[in-house]
Amino acid sequence: MKPFSSDDLLACYQRGVFPMAESRDDDGVFLVDPNFRCILPLDPFHMPRRLMRTLRGDPFSFTINRDFAAVLDACAAPAPGREDTWINDDIRGLYLDLHRRGAAHSVETRLGGALVGGLYGVALGGAFFGESMFSRASDASKTALVHLAARLRFGGFKLLDAQFTTPHLEQFGAQTLPRRVFHAVLGAALEARGDFLALPEETPGAELVRIATA
Repeated sequence: MKPFSSDDLLACYQRGVFPMAESRDDDGVFLVDPNFRCILPLDPFHMPRRLMRTLRGDPFSFTINRDFAAVLDACAAPAPGREDTWINDDIRGLYLDLHRRGAAHSVETRLGGALVGGLYGVALGGAFFGESMFSRASDASKTALVHLAARLRFGGFKLLDAQFTTPHLEQFGAQTLPRRVFHAVLGAALEARGDFLALPEETPGAELVRIATA
């Protein structure tokens, strides 16, 4: 049987399907097409007022695609309430390949230059498929998500897919769509041409808030 490749993975995203594994030590990949799908609306992006104040104070800096592998590994590492992960060696290899090809991206949150949070996902057309995030400092993953939302809006993206609803995402206005509705929204977003790199890395926090919520 032909191995599951990064080309296969991109084709899955275009169909609205995403990969998972049973655990870190499990071999292989299975594909998920849930009955209901979580998205984070971008027009505008909702964020808590407290987080707006935090971002305007510029406690963090952000980089893009500088430490993709480190972000991926931090998302896979055990954490309180998440002792295991769906990111196994096969999945890790697929996303590293997509990153080399320019399809997978990371947002990195830094404090004093050190990596303290971030997220990664896949960009296709005007759709961004958020995969996972991590945090080693208060608000580090939340501010990375705001940076992502601002970057997507600035770059002309139409869809931010978050896969499954969580309490963490609900504070950002998460919506749950039936599968057929999500697939229709996805189809329209794939026709758009998003530019993930359009927003400068050094955009200050107040400007990120303005772009994300305007």
